[in-house]
Amino acid sequence: MPALEFNINKIRNDFPTLKQSINDNQLVYLDSAATTQKPQSVIDVINEFYTSQNANVHRGRHTLSEHATTLYEQARDKTAKYFNVLSKEIVWTKGATEAINLVSNGLRNRLSKNDTIIISALEHHANIVPWQVLSEQTGAKLIALPVNHDGTLNIKQCCDFIKQSKPSLLTITQASNTLGNITNLEPLITAAKNVDSLVLIDGAQGAMHLKPDLRKLNCDFYVCSSHKMLGPTGLGVLYGQYEALNSLDVYQTGGEMIDKVYLTHSTYRPAPAKFETGTPNISGVMGFSAALDYLNAIQSSELHRYEQELFKYAAEQLVTIEGITIYSNLSDNIGTLSFNFKDEHPYDLATLLDGYGVAVRAGHHCTQPLMAHLGLNGTLRASFCFYNTYEDVDIFINSLKECIALLD
Repeated sequence: MPALEFNINKIRNDFPTLKQSINDNQLVYLDSAATTQKPQSVIDVINEFYTSQNANVHRGRHTLSEHATTLYEQARDKTAKYFNVLSKEIVWTKGATEAINLVSNGLRNRLSKNDTIIISALEHHANIVPWQVLSEQTGAKLIALPVNHDGTLNIKQCCDFIKQSKPSLLTITQASNTLGNITNLEPLITAAKNVDSLVLIDGAQGAMHLKPDLRKLNCDFYVCSSHKMLGPTGLGVLYGQYEALNSLDVYQTGGEMIDKVYLTHSTYRPAPAKFETGTPNISGVMGFSAALDYLNAIQSSELHRYEQELFKYAAEQLVTIEGITIYSNLSDNIGTLSFNFKDEHPYDLATLLDGYGVAVRAGHHCTQPLMAHLGLNGTLRASFCFYNTYEDVDIFINSLKECIALLD
């Protein structure tokens, strides 16, 4: 399907949730880093599946089952094409969190006290805690990349750190969920590969905004979530280079992933089936397939250009408000503004903004180590997506000014 011209009015009309009022005000949804809104086409596909196509996959020879299986595997092919990888390298999971846990579990028998795992203070808890558990289980040393005082990375310093540490695994975010800062991954991955390290990239924030070419990126594993890419909740993607993926221990056992089962032992199918146990989230896969169709119908460069221009417009206005401190990197960002007003608690401002119909996030954003590094208890986070408008920004800024007036 050829890419369509970027038309914000048409796009807005495709998202039914955005056409409502909150507290008698037009909804301004600025929480897409938590979850994106869904186009009507995604909602329709899920409804159609349960209305007229409902059947299990891979388990029947009747028409409904075979049709569901075809659509299900076509979605895997579509996902692989989106990331420029092989279909057999795509595993369906419950989300990015489960995908990370699947990899950490799969490495339990490969690491020991002689190994090192490198993370960073920028990570979501989902890309920290599984590695803490793995470290406790195996004795592997868990260390963090050096982070600048402002939450950015000195890439040369980090590459030197990797070279000296010689980790068995480097796991790092593609873009910070709290700050929106984009990680310059290529030199970090090269440095890790030079010391024979595996690399896992948390792409929960980057997969839609940055549309990475994973073959070119050359990471071993990449994880993302459907619900942050216009799709339904409860579905995630684990990409793994096939040899690395197939070398992982099984995560869960049961039906579908087995080859042969005897009373005393079993053998398992190769990836991706090896990691897809039981009845999957079929409707979620169908919905994600429709979400990819929607994204593929928009020229990715146009989507990125619009998001960046909108982000710049918002940042330029926000920075002029007296008492506002912005923590996000404004020059290399997916479209997220993390900020505070003086010493006011972010929850108070978020609550006041909701009274104006403006939905933002407040708190530590599941990044407590980053908050500690920045010396903060939390921030307000306004995260933009391509379905937001300049009018949304104006309402957000004007509402914020009125809320600040109430607090002063």
